[in-house]
Order: sequence, then C-alpha cells, then structure tokens
Amino acid sequence: MKNHAIVTALSLLIAVLTPMTLEAQGQVRCETDEVGDPPRVVYQCAGGVILEAEAAASLGILSAGSEGRPMDVEVSSDAVLIEITPGSGLFQIRTPHAIAAVRGTVYLVDVSGGSTSVFVSEGEVAVSRIDGSDTVILKAGFGADVRPGEPFAAREWHQNRVTELLRRFGR
Repeated sequence: MKNHAIVTALSLLIAVLTPMTLEAQGQVRCETDEVGDPPRVVYQCAGGVILEAEAAASLGILSAGSEGRPMDVEVSSDAVLIEITPGSGLFQIRTPHAIAAVRGTVYLVDVSGGSTSVFVSEGEVAVSRIDGSDTVILKAGFGADVRPGEPFAAREWHQNRVTELLRRFGR
C-alpha cells in the first residue's frame, strides 16, 4: 500500500502496524512510502536523506536545514536504516544511549532496552555516548554496542549478526 505525502507540517503521524510519529522543529520535506515484508516506512527526504524505519520504530526529527533536509533525528525504539548522500551535509541520529554522526554513508541504528547498536554498511560513522564522550569511528563492516556505564569499541561484526539485522529491512 503506497501513501505519498510531502511533509511540511511540524508533525506527521503514520499508522502501519502501530503508530509512529515524526516531529520536527522547522519544515521537513520527506515523501513517505509504506512497504511490507517486513513492514516498515521509508522516508525519502530533501537533501539526499533516506530513513527506513521498522513499523514500530519511534522517530522524531529534532532539526532540519533550510531546504527541509533532516539534520538531527531522534530514535527511541527499534531500528532505522539510514542512507545519506555523500557530501550532502552533516547528519546525526540520537538515541537514549548514543549519538551516531555521519557525513555520507549507509548505516543502521537499533535501540532496545538499555543499549544502542550501530552498524556501518558503507562509509564512516562517529559514535559517541549521548553526552558526546568516548567517540569511536566505525568503518564498513564494523559496529558498536553502547550501554550506559560500560566501555564500547568498534568491532567487526560476525556475518550472522549483520544478516539478521539486514533481514529486518528485507535485505
């Protein structure tokens, strides 16, 4: 089922399997598309930002650029696959545990319970604690699991873990 809309309001409510809310400060321009197998919502946004969210994911756009391009997105539950056009500008994902900042890449952020996992498929991502401390750089094939009060590092992820995460996005 396709549902295309240009997002120019301060908030967007989309019901797939469970409601998901995107809120923004400023105008955000994104087309949305509901896809299945597995169910998820794809946001194709201005300035080369694509967010592919699991159906139950909770997203909030904290800030947008002058062209309506999301720049700072909050993810508080479930997983989001992020594709950023190289050279399109700064972009970051904030979770309750971490900040994943990027300049141009494909990566995934998965928030569950007391941790945030970040995996990079292409490019490079800087991951830090929510307060900006303990930054590590992830390159393609590497991930990090950020838990409060525990050390974290860039680690090459086992193929089974990568396959399971990508399967959640039909890949």
